[in-house]
Amino acid sequence: MSDDGGAGMIRAAGAVVWRGDESAPEVALVHRPRYDDWSFPKGKLKPGEHVIAAALREVAEETGLEVVLGRALPPVHYMKDGRIKRVDYWAARVCGEAHAGGAPGALDGNDEVDELVWLPLPEAGRRLTYEWDRAVLGALTALPLATSPLIFVRHGLAGSRQEWTGDDDRRPLDPDGRDQARTLARILDGYRPALLVSSHSKRCVQTLKPYAAESGLEIRKEKTLSESGYDPAEADRLLRELFDSGEAAVVCSHGKVLPALIPPVYGGRLGDPTLAKGGFAVLNRAAGRVVTFERHVT
Repeated sequence: MSDDGGAGMIRAAGAVVWRGDESAPEVALVHRPRYDDWSFPKGKLKPGEHVIAAALREVAEETGLEVVLGRALPPVHYMKDGRIKRVDYWAARVCGEAHAGGAPGALDGNDEVDELVWLPLPEAGRRLTYEWDRAVLGALTALPLATSPLIFVRHGLAGSRQEWTGDDDRRPLDPDGRDQARTLARILDGYRPALLVSSHSKRCVQTLKPYAAESGLEIRKEKTLSESGYDPAEADRLLRELFDSGEAAVVCSHGKVLPALIPPVYGGRLGDPTLAKGGFAVLNRAAGRVVTFERHVT
């Protein structure tokens, strides 16, 4: 996803960062001296950058905060220099500071943002400069705020099945698929999954390997999630176990298997379960029920 989107659209991404009790959260607003405005941390996508990776990068650069992503919020559209600008937002819970030094709200070394404040929702609504940001703030608490993701991943590109002469479970990712795996690692870092579960097929394991190496997590290999060993009853039991655990988890499988895996856990109500190669879907859940379901490509 690049910064010029479709038909000349400017793409940007950010987050509504919150802390405290879910029933009375505070959110982070930033002041930009260039525009003398108050808004949520956000910024343009770099060429070829994934929208979620951009949101994480912009939050870190503009606030110095480490966050865990929650559900997607409604995107904002407005005109900028004669072009439509789209800003994608996520709810994000603060979990630490990415920079050292400086008083609270002081952003050393940042020439775009000179102040950060934490405000309760009513005061934040009054402080925000733009009406569209107030609409995003309103959407923040329209659904449960504290959610946990169950992320479904389809393995990355792995060349031609017809041209591969060996055991198909041993077919590896191709160079484009390895690029997708590295992109996925940057994205998964924003969700902080505690469990990585994969089909035992090589291309699925390789899709999660970059994130596993960065996070220190082991990849749990399950034959029942593969094309060659798929067992509907066993796979359903595994997925329900993962869903009911409430832990942030990733499941990597195949294009022929995922459409059967996903509907039982989200009820088939929230969207198309098919995924492009290297694509993923984030199922956000809270208190044992599905809150949102969103799909992405890499």
